[in-house]
Amino acid sequence: MCLILVAWQVHRDYPLVLAANRDEYYRRPTLPLAPWEEAPDILGGRDLEAGGSWLACHRNGRFAAVTNVRQGRPEAAPRSRGALIGNYLKNHTQADEFIKEIEPDSYGGLNLLLGDRERLLYWSNRNGRQPQALKPGIYGLSNHQLETPWPKLLAAKQAFEQALEQLPATEPFFALLANRERATDGELPDTGIPLDKERMLSAIFVSSEDYGTRASTLVLGHRQGGFTLQERSFGPGGSYLGEQRAQASVMSTGV
Repeated sequence: MCLILVAWQVHRDYPLVLAANRDEYYRRPTLPLAPWEEAPDILGGRDLEAGGSWLACHRNGRFAAVTNVRQGRPEAAPRSRGALIGNYLKNHTQADEFIKEIEPDSYGGLNLLLGDRERLLYWSNRNGRQPQALKPGIYGLSNHQLETPWPKLLAAKQAFEQALEQLPATEPFFALLANRERATDGELPDTGIPLDKERMLSAIFVSSEDYGTRASTLVLGHRQGGFTLQERSFGPGGSYLGEQRAQASVMSTGV
């Protein structure tokens, strides 16, 4: 996933609002938003190549999302970043305790958001490796550190704030996630990749023949508990493939 926008404890009716685009090679096998076969209380997409996920929620109120950290040369790492999503959601460990058990050097560069009904934590293995408890507010995350002011993130946050004012309407969120406008060359960050790729990745919605936005997802966490999830899937060139919706009512865990 390459763009995450989150409003944490901001909206009166929806203490969690998360809008995200997952960018990936189209050839990578994927399952769209659905209950997980081995853990039906978890809702999210699945990466069939490495077995992980990029964004998922549990009926007990926990949720998790991950992005990679972009750099010029891809890293060889023994473990998949996406596995952290399921590992967190399948156990009852508190987010900060879960992070302590992560072996940072076993993964490529990553950003991780872990939350429940009470807290939202951000952690990266590229920023000093200390978890950050996020205060109520609006945050943006792409393929660098939290709130790095890349042009796509600044534009997305502005549109996200406007979309929040229109809830419960959901279409404004998908409209902002579908924005294909690219930054000018003078605005582009230098992340060590070729200029043509930097240009392509500067759009909120990325599209090409072999790589691009595969899923746009909206998560609404309700004040009374539970989640509503809505996801749109895309193929080569940004072609629209369909939409999935799911709801998870609140489940008491006794912990």
